[in-house]
Amino acid sequence: MSVDTEVIERTITIAAAPDTVFRLLTDPNEYVRWKGQRAEFDTRPDGKFRVLFPNGTDIIAGKFVELVPQRRVVFTWGWEGNEHVPPGSSTVEIDLEPAGSGTRLHLVHRGLPVPAVARHAEGWDYFLPRLVAVGAGKSPDPENAHHTATQQK
Repeated sequence: MSVDTEVIERTITIAAAPDTVFRLLTDPNEYVRWKGQRAEFDTRPDGKFRVLFPNGTDIIAGKFVELVPQRRVVFTWGWEGNEHVPPGSSTVEIDLEPAGSGTRLHLVHRGLPVPAVARHAEGWDYFLPRLVAVGAGKSPDPENAHHTATQQK
């Protein structure tokens, strides 16, 4: 068995129930509240996962792999027009579990080429606190709202 050593792994707690967090991850209108400008989702296995970032040019694309309501979301991930991390070339796994009155979210992003790991880690470190804020009913950090996806490539 091979061991995938180049992964991004993050765990956060969100002051929202698992059903709310699941919706923030799978409803395109909710997703863009914390990440992206526009999202196109077909939330079923092999369904479309596509997000236009706020800069209006960078697009993440992939497919949903697994959806377990209130528990798990898995999708493939890559950048349209990027030969190093093309659409669907990496995988994001998100597991949710109740944590008191909130939700513990565990994210693993695997399959990235080594040169892309640090920038994607920075991206998740930027966007996950925005998810925490939106999940808690707050606005995401407005002074950093113009973060561009280019920083993640």
